[in-house]
Amino acid sequence: MTPSSIRFANVVHMRLGRSDLPWPDLLDIALAVGSFGLFTLPVLLRGSGHGPTAAILVLGTAAAVPLAARRAVPVPVLVTVSLVLAVAALADVGFTVFHSNAGPALGIAVLTAADRLPRQVSLRASVAAVGLVTTAELTAMQLHPATGQNAIQLVLAIPAWLVGYAFGTRRQAERRLRAETADRARETERRVRAEERVRVSADVHDIVSHTLSMIAVRSGVARVVLEQRPEEALAALSAIETASRSALDELRAVLHSLRDAPGDPLGTAGALTAGPAVDRPTLAHIRSLVDNLRDDGFPITLTLSETAGAPPPVEESAYRVVQEALTNVVRHAGRVTTSVEVTSGPDGLSISVLNAAPVAGPYGAGPGSGHGLAGMRDRVALHEGTVTADPCPDGGYAVRVQFPLRSTSRTTHADRSEGKRRG
Repeated sequence: MTPSSIRFANVVHMRLGRSDLPWPDLLDIALAVGSFGLFTLPVLLRGSGHGPTAAILVLGTAAAVPLAARRAVPVPVLVTVSLVLAVAALADVGFTVFHSNAGPALGIAVLTAADRLPRQVSLRASVAAVGLVTTAELTAMQLHPATGQNAIQLVLAIPAWLVGYAFGTRRQAERRLRAETADRARETERRVRAEERVRVSADVHDIVSHTLSMIAVRSGVARVVLEQRPEEALAALSAIETASRSALDELRAVLHSLRDAPGDPLGTAGALTAGPAVDRPTLAHIRSLVDNLRDDGFPITLTLSETAGAPPPVEESAYRVVQEALTNVVRHAGRVTTSVEVTSGPDGLSISVLNAAPVAGPYGAGPGSGHGLAGMRDRVALHEGTVTADPCPDGGYAVRVQFPLRSTSRTTHADRSEGKRRG
């Protein structure tokens, strides 16, 4: 067998062996019944057929009934119809009201093959079937010259194949479009999930890093003043307890978004988030953040307009940016003069955190890993903002962040994630 015949046989075998083939619908049944009722039944009723009545009935039925299965097995239907027409031509049996048994059977079979099968397969099958019928008709003209014969089946088959090929091409295009749409939806979902993972990991890092830095500073204070000023040590320990509880509440709020996650069928995230609901931080919470650091002796000035505002996801990200920047001041600079400025304008929401040169002291929390600034950039990038973090000429450090005024598709995803958290 040639490679082409092997591919053709594989397609036919695959079509015959499939268990999900479409069942005949009303259109298929109507085509089969209409083909017999409009073209063969009048011949039987009038007795105007050419040949024995039994042969007319059998051949007319054999040409029409297979059309009901045309979509399920287009090649066998095409073969059956072409064989019936060839046999009828050679046997000089006319089972339709027209010459050469002209009717819709072969045209429908060819159209369906072109619609349902690959182009090369349908073309070869149609050429073979129509060639068989045409050869039989030409032979019948020689065998039965008194009977009117012509090449009408060939004339009907050519436009039928073209129409079927057009239908099949359109359906394949629609199928590809649906597949591409599904792929884009999955990619969008994947991107949303990735952005949410970045957001959650950044939140956890900011909360834990800030809280542990405060605990390290306050525990150092408590150790130094424990013997001379025990009341101050107790105040530091009380502040540590308050900061720890606040951090747990914030972590519970972050993990709340995982409570009903599809990947958590056992409800473990629900156990972690058990407790009263905690509001997500906003720009207003920056005041309490700065006040707590001032209570620990950090000289921080805050400029925050009462009218400053942004969408909730942006406000939360702005709070986390200030939190991370101040945590870095505590860890790496100590009690140095620091300014925090949060303003909103036509260009969006602007944040700047500037600190003086570091001073030597016993209260530092140790060197950092650099993950804080990387997480800050990732968080701001979700809103398509910009981050600059550079040393100052006087030895200090400056962090400047700009959130754009107009939200983009990424902010839309952030809004959706925020809605899940608050829900």
